[in-house]
Amino acid sequence: MQLPPTETEGSERTCVVTRRRGAPQTMIRFVRGPDGIITPDIRARLPGRGVWVEARAELVAQASKKGLFSKGLKEKIESGPELADTVDRLLETDCLQMLALANKGGAVINGFNKVVEALEKGNVIGLIAALDGGADGKRKLRQFARRCGATTAPIVGLFRSNQLDLALGRTNVIHAALVKGGACESFLERCRKLAGYRGISLEGDSLENLNDGHISVTAAQLDVVDEENYRAGSGAGSEAG
Repeated sequence: MQLPPTETEGSERTCVVTRRRGAPQTMIRFVRGPDGIITPDIRARLPGRGVWVEARAELVAQASKKGLFSKGLKEKIESGPELADTVDRLLETDCLQMLALANKGGAVINGFNKVVEALEKGNVIGLIAALDGGADGKRKLRQFARRCGATTAPIVGLFRSNQLDLALGRTNVIHAALVKGGACESFLERCRKLAGYRGISLEGDSLENLNDGHISVTAAQLDVVDEENYRAGSGAGSEAG
């Protein structure tokens, strides 16, 4: 598992829908796949000319519906109505990959009691509460965080327990803590982007409409998209990030 490159940091891109300029980290990059279908470039590293859209599901849907990818790339590009959902799944997978990386580095603490101990030590930068866990557990986490002075530690409630199980290599993960470290900071940044894309809070409010049968794209599938499917023929020309 590799960290995404940072070559696009410090620059700005223009959203093809709103025409607003912003940092690449706040947008989604799209490129032409070799089959002529628009492809989300979640990590902004695929070759070829790119088109950028602010990281909001409704804007990605608008770009697809109005043919703005073809306009931006100056060639006929196919994009289906499922594009916004595909981006959502890829963003979600990117978050879980980064959580797995942070866990491998020993920066994720699992279990309510161990989380409370970590809060008391004062090195927690974020908390995780499973989306399908009890509301009482999230409330208690918030209370302990305040009591320990960790008032700025956000609670991430975007993922179900089975997703956390897979990312952390454990079973029945309901609560976890993130300690200081680059991978955890990157995980939180990705979670904020995913929440913003869905138009919800970081704690996962308003996710009642999620289908219980929703299956995320796996990390292996994301790597295939990035490194194999679009290695060649991803569009003429080049763009700096």
